[in-house]
Amino acid sequence: MRCSIRVIANWALAATLASCAPAERSADGGSVPRLTVRVLERLYHDPEAFTQGLLVVDGDLYESTGQVGTSSVRRVELATGTVLQRYELPSGVFGEGIAAVGDRLIVLTWTSGVAYSLDRASLTPRAEFRYRGEGWGLCAAGAELIQSDGSNRLTRRDPATFNPLGTIEVLEAGRPVERLNELECVHGDIYANIWLSTDIVRIDAASGRVTARIDASALRPTGGDVQDVLNGIAYDPRDATFLLTGKRWDILYRVRWDT
Repeated sequence: MRCSIRVIANWALAATLASCAPAERSADGGSVPRLTVRVLERLYHDPEAFTQGLLVVDGDLYESTGQVGTSSVRRVELATGTVLQRYELPSGVFGEGIAAVGDRLIVLTWTSGVAYSLDRASLTPRAEFRYRGEGWGLCAAGAELIQSDGSNRLTRRDPATFNPLGTIEVLEAGRPVERLNELECVHGDIYANIWLSTDIVRIDAASGRVTARIDASALRPTGGDVQDVLNGIAYDPRDATFLLTGKRWDILYRVRWDT
């Protein structure tokens, strides 16, 4: 998620951080399922895109990218990776997660405290929302938006006003799950990248309980530095698959989960 690494010095250590986590147990004492990714297809992804948010709407891929001075929102042809439309965020902000609400897209910024509402058809700005704290990931869950800020707490927001409606505390076997980053809401579940790891957690949106960990360590960047971590989850309802990528990766993976 971030533009600088304060905790992890290299990719191998980032992966080690995930593997050294305590054994996962559910709140009732049972094991949390550990799933893996099965790659169905490899698609082109722009290796210059510092991916922050990802979603599929009507067969098109929408992506938000970060870094001050190069943050953008894009509509991408899924089959080829061609950028069909692009909106450059103001030069002083660091773009973050993105969600679709009807005919609008809402994109977060990291520390600027502003979210931009864009017309989905034209990618032109329609409104701005102010909020406190950091913006990391965003997804739409029915009549609400769910936002992450890097902690184990997710904020429920009104999509019309962006006002907070409440919070969801994310716990795994009673322990907080920190560094929740890019989000995807699917049928009552929230999928979240864990920043600086190769794990994705599946969260029950009603309770905040982690119901599965997905090991995506088989997916690796083709190069780059420690910032270029796994980040970006999109659900494609046409065939019930997921699309995964990372910051400045040149591959977008279409996957399903395997036990």
